[in-house]
Amino acid sequence: MNRFRNYFLISLVLISLIQCARRSLPTGGFKDTLPPVMLNSSPKMNTVFFDKEKITITFDEYIKLVDLTKQLIISPPLEPNKYNVKPQGTVSKKIQIELLDSLLENTTYTFNFGESIVDNNEGNSLPFFNFAISTGAVIDSLEIKGKITDAYERITDSYTAIYLYPIDSTHTDSTVFLKKPFYATSTLDSTVYNFKNLRPDKYQIIAIKDVAGNYLFDQNTDKIGFTEEPINLPSDSVINFRIFKEIPNLFWSRPFFINKNKIGFGFFGKPDHSAIKVRSKLPKNFRYIINRNRETDTLNFWFRGSEIDSIRFGIKQKDTTKAYTIQLKDIEPDPLVISPITKNSIELIDSFKIESSLPLVKINMDLIKIIGLDSLEVEFNAHLDKNYDQLALTFSPLPNDNYKIQFYPEAMVDFWGQTHDTLIYNVKTRPISEYGNLFLQILREEKSPFILELVDLKNKMIRRYDKINDDDYYEFKYLLPGKYLFRYIRDKNGNKKWDTGNYLKKIQPEMVYFSSDTIDLRANWDINQQLRIPSENSSNFNLSYK
Repeated sequence: MNRFRNYFLISLVLISLIQCARRSLPTGGFKDTLPPVMLNSSPKMNTVFFDKEKITITFDEYIKLVDLTKQLIISPPLEPNKYNVKPQGTVSKKIQIELLDSLLENTTYTFNFGESIVDNNEGNSLPFFNFAISTGAVIDSLEIKGKITDAYERITDSYTAIYLYPIDSTHTDSTVFLKKPFYATSTLDSTVYNFKNLRPDKYQIIAIKDVAGNYLFDQNTDKIGFTEEPINLPSDSVINFRIFKEIPNLFWSRPFFINKNKIGFGFFGKPDHSAIKVRSKLPKNFRYIINRNRETDTLNFWFRGSEIDSIRFGIKQKDTTKAYTIQLKDIEPDPLVISPITKNSIELIDSFKIESSLPLVKINMDLIKIIGLDSLEVEFNAHLDKNYDQLALTFSPLPNDNYKIQFYPEAMVDFWGQTHDTLIYNVKTRPISEYGNLFLQILREEKSPFILELVDLKNKMIRRYDKINDDDYYEFKYLLPGKYLFRYIRDKNGNKKWDTGNYLKKIQPEMVYFSSDTIDLRANWDINQQLRIPSENSSNFNLSYK
């Protein structure tokens, strides 16, 4: 017994010695989640009578500047060659701003770093860090806050700029096209802004999706939001914007030869076919037709008749007409190609669509057949698109059925009298059980013209109504399972389309509302909804379900 006890004690001692001899890895501490902290600066924050050439800001840890060109907003704006910021591409405990030119007198400058300042180890950002100095006796302290909302899209882009222009004797509505603002800020990666360090004054204020980052309104690329009247500080402190893309001013590029039957007219803006005039003296049998290229901003000028060497055109642009002469070459024209847009299956509320590579001018319905169950012919209507390149056949398909659609030669004839061989397409329909239905009751005070659209989460329009009924009750039947939203447009002029705004004409875009809740529709479901429309003067941009 004593021997066993001795062995046991010796074993315990050996195990203890082995455990003590083992090396263990350090467990470490808590992960750093704190952003960098400014320790001091030279000069101090909110310094007045600033007359230095350098600003140095010191932090409690090593930092780096990320995406500085996009994040840093200096107000009033400084040209990029008028200052230098370090570090860029390296790490440091200090930010140095070198001023390479003199600043304006009696002006408060703010350096808004956004979220560009991050610590070097964990990447924790110091959000919306501002540093202000004044070349005068005071630091301006007034603020404007607000929210940016896209006038048409459901989701508003981030990084929208807000610009302020003091109203003086030189200011006009065209200033935003020609002159940089006196103050600038940005929503950064959100849709709200907070304009700080402003002085009392009367201002024009605009919001711009400044694509080029040049502090100017470029109508061809930028979205804009504006107030109809100037604002006054300090009385106006909350300003919201709806930003929109204007219809660009129409601009024509030089026409170009494509082949012996086709000339292209490139454009920017909203094209007007009537702006193109043929100035040449042409044979009596010369004919032409114009349609739009669906893939590029180009109008196609198709022509036929006796062979000629050139065509002279006049293109009206604003108050002038430019003349061009196009030399024709012997390049083979495009062949007639008919392709189905609707493939394999067709929905119960839809039409069968085909497209043509050349403009179609004649449809012979007697040479088109739709064959359904038991080889019976199905009645249909045919509609040729105004662009002459798409044909839709509308009929009433039955669920869970198969259809054969036949086009015999001469059913479709193009601009040159060409036709196609016999074309046969087979499509099928789904059973009713694979669809869902939505039934909507609209609750609203004003019985004014509107457009009601059902859209998916990518803002693609699925169905629409643009006619008022007495009950304001609308059915959306035979929908595929998915997530949907309603879009309601106040069609003020009753033209059955959404109209954008115009800054110079001081026209705001028509109001667009989106339902606040997504509808998750499943197969074989019926969903009933009531939708309350805000009053016309409401600032609520979302519809609400009752």
